Amino acid sequence: MTELRYLVDSSVVAFEATVERALDDRIVLDRTHFYPEGGGQPADRGIIEVGDETWTVTDVRKADAVYHELDRTPPAAGTTVTGRLDRDRREAHMRYHTAQHLLSALLLSDFDAPTIGNQLYADRARIDVACDQFTDDDLARIESRANDLVDDARPVAWYTMDRAAAERTLDPERTRLDLLPESVDELRIVEIEGYDRTACAGTHVEHTGAIGRVRVTGRMTRGSGAERLSFVLD
Repeated sequence: MTELRYLVDSSVVAFEATVERALDDRIVLDRTHFYPEGGGQPADRGIIEVGDETWTVTDVRKADAVYHELDRTPPAAGTTVTGRLDRDRREAHMRYHTAQHLLSALLLSDFDAPTIGNQLYADRARIDVACDQFTDDDLARIESRANDLVDDARPVAWYTMDRAAAERTLDPERTRLDLLPESVDELRIVEIEGYDRTACAGTHVEHTGAIGRVRVTGRMTRGSGAERLSFVLD
């Protein structure tokens, strides 16, 4: 079973690990800091090194294990490797994912608009929410309020919580714990101090000041009672 080290420390971009399984073009490591695609966050990219030999990590997927897809025949099981993440891509995803949490909490508290979907990229993001159409004044208000929260440089922390405790204490409209399989009894919680707590397995910055300036770039209707909000970070 791969140890998911990105859940503990999102800032690590180089690490050593051992190949547990080698397939045609994939490897399973005993530990990894590569984030596998999920929760609206794309997978990390980077390289695997063994001495002077290098493989490009073209994708990372989580199924029964975390599979690191490589650009050619992988190193053999038992090999000690060094993993190196694309630092800029990882940092962009951390900023955008934390910004998405901030905006999702803001949209719920100020517009009674729960998030129903999201997608992050390295240069933009979008959030789908359940609400009627936003006006231009709404977009300006959302952007201004989000940047106030960025300026607060609120600490961001992540920790585990028993599911029963989470169900008792967290806002069900933010966490949507009902969508998680009943077999999941321990949750990873991401908390923006004094503003938001929700279950999440993604990577995040350590305070909102690291997000950068939020710029709302537009909106579109996604059907009856659903809006898509697009934004970038400057």
